Amino acid sequence: MTVRLTWVQPEDLVGHELRQAAQDGRDAGEIEQRWHTAGGTPAPARAGASEQPAPRHLRALAERLLDELDSLESPLAEDEPTDLRAVRAACPRWPSPPGRPVSLGSDALHAAWLGRAAGCLLGKPVEKLPLAGVRALARATGNWPLTTWFTARGVPADLAAAYPWNRRSAATSLAENIDGMPEDDDLNYPLLTVLLLQRHGRGFSTSDLARLWLDELPAGRVFTAERIAYRNLLDGLEPPATARRRNPFREWIGAQIRADVHGWTHPGDPGAAAAQAHRDAVLTHTANGVYGAMFTAAALAVAAGGETDVHGCLAAGLRVVPPRSRYARAVRLGIETAREERDFDAVVDRLHDAYGSTHHWVHVLPNAALLAAALTHAEGDFSRSIGCAVSGGWDTDSNGATAGSLAGLLAGRAAALPGHWTAPLKNRLATSVSGLGSIGFDTLAELTYQEVRRP
Repeated sequence: MTVRLTWVQPEDLVGHELRQAAQDGRDAGEIEQRWHTAGGTPAPARAGASEQPAPRHLRALAERLLDELDSLESPLAEDEPTDLRAVRAACPRWPSPPGRPVSLGSDALHAAWLGRAAGCLLGKPVEKLPLAGVRALARATGNWPLTTWFTARGVPADLAAAYPWNRRSAATSLAENIDGMPEDDDLNYPLLTVLLLQRHGRGFSTSDLARLWLDELPAGRVFTAERIAYRNLLDGLEPPATARRRNPFREWIGAQIRADVHGWTHPGDPGAAAAQAHRDAVLTHTANGVYGAMFTAAALAVAAGGETDVHGCLAAGLRVVPPRSRYARAVRLGIETAREERDFDAVVDRLHDAYGSTHHWVHVLPNAALLAAALTHAEGDFSRSIGCAVSGGWDTDSNGATAGSLAGLLAGRAAALPGHWTAPLKNRLATSVSGLGSIGFDTLAELTYQEVRRP
């Protein structure tokens, strides 16, 4: 039997890198022609690996072409630096530290953890489905706009066959079978960040994070850019080269989903939160991929510091992102579109028109635009925040998780979140992170609070 390991097969990576090159404006036409002339195929549209392995000669060519593509300079590099010093220099309104200490209670952190989990769980069964499928499945059960969990009860058989639920998640994320929070990478990473801070404090290095991953995170629990970086670590590369070598996913959403704890533990200090998130992100990502982590951490930091206006949170996030970058443009597009359209379905349609044909569903740019639009449209309301984020398709569980994290913080306390979202979680999170399986969200809030209070 052939093992088709997802997200690392060279013959699949070439197509992804060619698409990233086109988005960057890098001239890869000659390389693309050589690849297709030799029989190379485009990247899988939604799956992590093609169904059949490539012939040996084609795999060898793919490895050579990936190295050639790595060497092409992006004409956008000046506007989209990765180095933190250059990023800060590109941000004219980089936030200053707060003038006085800002208090944050463990109950607000409890709400943030619960919000992240609920939003993630809402999006899990429809992850990878096209937008039409998300809408059709919800409408078939009278759940549109989304106000509660997806369910298979009442879904016509032909519709279920046309849009099958996410295979790995269907057994644990539908209304009829939720029994606590199942494992998900969107929750594993915040757990690892807590461990990172416990062991190394806020002065951790990117290498400290890399060693933590190798010690505590099974390779099968990482995906896209994280799996490439993991492989690069095992090949002996040091960060930040781990983010660059043969990594066409370096501007996808992975770093953005790892940023929450960096924001939660810097209440009122978005600049410090963004800088800490940067140290995490560069293990696996560059440029716009890194900005996703910085934006999220900064937005959450101001919410943790007492900001009650979601629009102020989004504005704070933009202050740590180079304004001429594609990430900043994506966020601004999401905000502006949500302000112009009263119907959120129309907002989503416009964003899919802008990104749907050019970007993979896990790329950070379309998801950043959707996240910003969902939060803007929901005006801080928890149910609407996660419902809008998931209803827009693309990376449904990741967007739901980040929207839920911010909306949970804005709610301020766990009891303020609607019970139909929190009760099924049963204060229990499953994870393969060593020593933390079946941990309670209240316990996680206390552990995170200890890191907030650490000097």
